[in-house]
Amino acid sequence: MHPITGIEMTMTAAFIMIIFAATLLMPKKSRKRSLIAASSITVLFLSFFVIRPYWVDYQVSKKTEQLNLFLEEKYPNQGWEIRHQTGTGRQYNPYQLSVEFENEKGWTYTYSVVDKENICQSVWTPPEGSFPRDGKHFERNHCE
Repeated sequence: MHPITGIEMTMTAAFIMIIFAATLLMPKKSRKRSLIAASSITVLFLSFFVIRPYWVDYQVSKKTEQLNLFLEEKYPNQGWEIRHQTGTGRQYNPYQLSVEFENEKGWTYTYSVVDKENICQSVWTPPEGSFPRDGKHFERNHCE
């Protein structure tokens, strides 16, 4: 588990404990409603932590499709492989996708995908001894 996720879960657990402790200090008349509200908040937080990874995966698949359509339009009759950045945790932006073109091995172009109209190259990884501007697919546009 990434440290950020651990901190989020710890803070959420502390918040939930405080809410339940506060409900126990409520007068008997309103304690039942307070426990129901605290339980509902707990279910919402748990749902968030369960649903978020699936939501990010869905968004990445959608962004990959958008990038694929963008590349088909920009570079017809060429092949490429699209990968999303992975690592041990959440330090990578899941909406930045790495592309390696078949006719330019060793070069990796990273595209930032906001939506289907806002796609741009943000990072270039050339082979050792090469400059980004030497790449066949190098684009010099700035992301917004």
